[in-house]
Amino acid sequence: MANDQRLRLPIGIQTFSEIREGGYYYVDKTPHIERLVHQNKYYFLSRPRRFGKSLLLDTLRCLFEGHQALFEGLYLHDTWDWQTTHPVIRISFADGVVKSREELDAHIWHQLKVQREQLALPQPPAEIISGEFSSLIRQTHAHYGQRAVVLIDEYDKPILDNILEPEPARELREGLKNLYSVLKDADPHLHFVLLTGVSKFSKVSLFSGLNNLRDITLLPEYSTICGYTDDDIDTIFAPELPGLDREAIRTWYNGYRWSGPEVTSVYNPFDVLLLLQNREFGPYWFESATPTFLIDMLKKRGIFTPQLDRLQAKAQLLGRFDVDDITTEGLLFQTGYITIKDVQEPMLGYRLYTLGFPNLEVESSLNDLLLPVLGIGHSEAQTHQLGLMDALQQHDLAGLETHLKALYAGLPHDWYRNNPIAQYEGHYASVFYSHFAALGVQVTVEDASHRGKVDMAVDFAGHLYLFEFKVVEQLPEGKALEQIKQKGYADKYRASGKPIHLIGVEFSREKRQIVAFDVETA
Repeated sequence: MANDQRLRLPIGIQTFSEIREGGYYYVDKTPHIERLVHQNKYYFLSRPRRFGKSLLLDTLRCLFEGHQALFEGLYLHDTWDWQTTHPVIRISFADGVVKSREELDAHIWHQLKVQREQLALPQPPAEIISGEFSSLIRQTHAHYGQRAVVLIDEYDKPILDNILEPEPARELREGLKNLYSVLKDADPHLHFVLLTGVSKFSKVSLFSGLNNLRDITLLPEYSTICGYTDDDIDTIFAPELPGLDREAIRTWYNGYRWSGPEVTSVYNPFDVLLLLQNREFGPYWFESATPTFLIDMLKKRGIFTPQLDRLQAKAQLLGRFDVDDITTEGLLFQTGYITIKDVQEPMLGYRLYTLGFPNLEVESSLNDLLLPVLGIGHSEAQTHQLGLMDALQQHDLAGLETHLKALYAGLPHDWYRNNPIAQYEGHYASVFYSHFAALGVQVTVEDASHRGKVDMAVDFAGHLYLFEFKVVEQLPEGKALEQIKQKGYADKYRASGKPIHLIGVEFSREKRQIVAFDVETA
């Protein structure tokens, strides 16, 4: 139902009671919660950071503790059994950074102590962590006469914070395993368990024996359990929309999916709330804490950047994540830099996911961050971007050629000698694509037509630019432009009515430079 009254924007607020009592906007997630609590007992949910996982857990806490007044007007209010309450044990690793097993153990002891005090349990604590957690669950059940609910927030953060240091990461993994392994034998005393985090570490490595943990990360029915939908933006946040370009909001921030294209895509709440507050577009989520380990890993693996928007992976690769075995696709997907675009099942039980950038914020920001990895330092990147913008706005193709040649000429020779990415055949195309994508223009890689795929299409300011790349030894061969014309790549775009520019680009392996920039207007 549309709301015409302006409320407060719940930026950074993860406490359900504060949102409900403080006059803030709230997107009702209780239909998902009803399904959760009635279907199973043990759950796992992975979502990128700042997607509302902590608020979801706090909503569950308030529900199980029976805070009926907070749910007035929400979906679950009239159907929930408010007479039956359950004690809640809540553990979080969201705050701070732990660097060693000793620090982790101290953090866990502190949390267990706080939970014991909040639950008013008189018995003295046990001497070891696993014993204390087990005792806490059993005593809670005995003391309240109802089985306990266990909610664990950011269960994997201690490992992720140390993922580039395998030895400490393994130690921390063992420390967390020591805590989580208690859940299996505590089954008679547990009513409901939910663990949330960014990544899905394998059950073998972290959830010893907890085989009944249901992973709802990729299930279509839970695809919108976190995040805002288009409908949420248009109804709940309707009073905030006047003065903002609604289509631009969608292009910049929508597009996260945890299942196939048939499910509703979502926005990251952090982005939406900051846009509505600041009234201007910006990479809010991206800038809030992009992990340096991600860029280091992409650099080490020599990533071909145009491929980031068309990766493919089977379900097992997306779900597998461990200290000694991190796939590029799994890492990018679980941290929220790429999302599901399509799902195919070529054979029964074998699901193949096509992955790509969720939206313009992530595509432009990640490519901007990768430019130094490709040899373009941040200081000169801005100058180059202004030059690119100028050439595109004036549709100056001769100026565009001059600009791009200057870009390649500026790549330092030392960089070529010391950087593994320079050895990749795709390096030239990576620089080209990332330079355009970082500017935030609409770029499509390998855009398919009935005759094949053009390497790169750019739609900007009412003009279309179709690029085909070839790598030659030394001299131009004219084959790139010839291919665009021969295969009729422009045909599918003619109906748009926009001027179409065909551009064949040839890179010389020996000269490390563009040696052909052949242009024709279709």
